[in-house]
Amino acid sequence: MRGLLRSLWNEPRPAGAPRRVWRDWALVGVLVPAAILEGVLRPDLPWRGLSVAVTAGLVPLLLWRRTRPLLVLAVAFVANAVVSLVAGGHNVETYTLAYLLILVYALFRWGSGREAVTGAALMLGAAGLSAAQGRLAAADTVGALAVMAAALGLGGALRYRAGARLRELDQVKLLERAQLARELHDLVAHHVSAMAIRAQAGLAAAAAERPDAAAEALRVIEAEASRTLAEMRSMVHVLRRNEPAELTPGKHLADLAELAGRAKVGPAVDVEISGDVAQVPPSVGAAIYRIAQESVTNARRHARHATRIEVRVSADDTAVRLRVSDDGDGVGPRQISSAGYGLIGMIERAGLLGGTCEAGPNPGRGWTVTAVLPRTGAAR
Repeated sequence: MRGLLRSLWNEPRPAGAPRRVWRDWALVGVLVPAAILEGVLRPDLPWRGLSVAVTAGLVPLLLWRRTRPLLVLAVAFVANAVVSLVAGGHNVETYTLAYLLILVYALFRWGSGREAVTGAALMLGAAGLSAAQGRLAAADTVGALAVMAAALGLGGALRYRAGARLRELDQVKLLERAQLARELHDLVAHHVSAMAIRAQAGLAAAAAERPDAAAEALRVIEAEASRTLAEMRSMVHVLRRNEPAELTPGKHLADLAELAGRAKVGPAVDVEISGDVAQVPPSVGAAIYRIAQESVTNARRHARHATRIEVRVSADDTAVRLRVSDDGDGVGPRQISSAGYGLIGMIERAGLLGGTCEAGPNPGRGWTVTAVLPRTGAAR
């Protein structure tokens, strides 16, 4: 229990809290007139002018609820308590003042653990003061605490959900990085293995005529290649998850032809490659293939009533460009495939190689994925 409380107390604020958006200003613009209108139309409201002034005056606190959640909550509850004392213990709260629940929600959605605990203690103190002043009956006090607990729970639940979503996206990026590392390892291992074999053959040939200098050079090449290969295998062993190393090259642009044709179920795939792709580095070719493969897979899964998927690849002296489009009528978001990659993984893979990847619905119908990778494959 002590560990749980310590963990809650040390919980940092969630990252990415927006400062203000247009909806915040719209909310303020609606609540202020609502407070004034309630003051005009509600005949049983005591201390009418003071009640309306407090309700309208506290509305701007909503603009800072994400960046200063504890401060705005403390100002609101302390102000209400002071006004109640000034009014001689009368209930001067308006119905519009229910917007304070947004501050309660924001505290547990955007505040740190210390702020959440302090704010909860402040709310309990405010509820106790209201009960002591007789402004709230016992049943009303329980109801108020239940409503505040509901707002608290909603803020905590959405905070946990957002955190889980961020962890999921991070996991997708890590998986994509691991897959790219494995592919790069396989490519380099293939070339280093070839270098070692060539050096061994050259060493044997040179040894026949005993040219000491050539034999020593080849011996160094063979030793360095073998050592590099062994160290590289050891370095990425954890990324392979006990999978054996593949010493043959991975997928390349020429393998895009495998995507063409019509599957048993789903639209036909048309592949077209143009430009000079012969000298495209293996890492770039493999990335283009993987992005195209994932795009085609997502189109077959999510593009409703699609009849055709077009894969277009072009290469020039500076970049390799990929465009995958379908003619389906499903325009909903296509984020993550069941394999764990999808759009997030494609963007991550392109970014690791210094390129870009974008996806979105077409103006009419269908969906398009575009990727541009530098021909050199240089990472940022």
